[in-house]
Amino acid sequence: MSEPAGRSGKSARAGQSTRSSQSARAGGPPARVETDERPFVLIWELTQACDLACEHCRADAEVNRHPDELTTAEAKALLDETREFGENQLVVFSGGDPLKRDDATDLVAYGTDIGLHVTMTPSGTASLSRSAVEDLADAGLRRMAVSIDGATPETHDAFRGEDGSYAETMEAALAAGDEGLPLQVNTTVCKQTVSDLPAIADLVADLGAVLWSVFFLVPVGRGAALDPITPDRAESVMEWLADNREVWPFGVKTTEAPHYRRVAVQAADGPPRRQMGITAGDGFAFVSHVGEVYPSGFLPKSAGNVRDRSVVDIYRNADLFESLREKDDLKGKCGACPYRNVCGGSRSRAYAYTGDPLESDPLCAFVPEGYDGPLPRGVA
Repeated sequence: MSEPAGRSGKSARAGQSTRSSQSARAGGPPARVETDERPFVLIWELTQACDLACEHCRADAEVNRHPDELTTAEAKALLDETREFGENQLVVFSGGDPLKRDDATDLVAYGTDIGLHVTMTPSGTASLSRSAVEDLADAGLRRMAVSIDGATPETHDAFRGEDGSYAETMEAALAAGDEGLPLQVNTTVCKQTVSDLPAIADLVADLGAVLWSVFFLVPVGRGAALDPITPDRAESVMEWLADNREVWPFGVKTTEAPHYRRVAVQAADGPPRRQMGITAGDGFAFVSHVGEVYPSGFLPKSAGNVRDRSVVDIYRNADLFESLREKDDLKGKCGACPYRNVCGGSRSRAYAYTGDPLESDPLCAFVPEGYDGPLPRGVA
């Protein structure tokens, strides 16, 4: 993998947070979101059932559905509540494999009809047939995301734990193109996959995807058994992404690696700008298959359940969510960082490693000038 030399040691004054996020597509969610009031994106895990056994699975997915999943009626009530956040609220149907629910396509149509911007991340299995993609497009799905974690059938299928997953994923991606359904590609970054990133980027371009979401491993679920890359390697990967983002014909975003925004600002050699993205609990929320509301699926600390309390009320007023929106309350080098309002660090990774979501993100290699406090393991 060809990556540029690291850029380190740059420092600048703290920027002023406006808690706003930008939409990449016209006609999509509002371009500006006040994240005290609403998430930029709400992820709903329709089910944890899935036919795959992916090595990184956050959900420890199983073949069969959980008996206490939200019912169809409860699901529609959740969507009705979500609409109260405002016009074109972005909702991602996730899993497990959301298509393991036989009402998944109907829920896409319902959410679309009430004014939500519904997207989906189905699994690359036989359930994601060409006819299923056509049905999702007809129901009003706004974007479909597929996962590609290896540049070849062998590497992808080994990571996904299912022979044929690569071929099924490619077929579904082509079907999305035929239906005019915008395609997103998700890729996990860990020691097993990092060397394939350049070739995967070529695949993303060949598929005509509109966005590449590059997810930096958080060790939860089955992902706890995988090896993350080092902070220095993560820095070089993010610099490579920043250097190529203007060349690639698709957009790039990172998941659970908000310091990519700090890297991009440093690459521009300018001061920290106003907050540019979202982090767990601050512009982002997750509803589990049984209705628990988390700041992120990778930060499984519940702030309440939609069966007992409105998801709007939980997001706006729960103590956990309010604390995650206060960047000045971050601890360690994240709290001292001049880029904390641009980045904020992965609260999920901090929680996974320390049990405290306000601690420093151990994947970030940047050390603020003059900081002499404790450093996460692996950060020099």
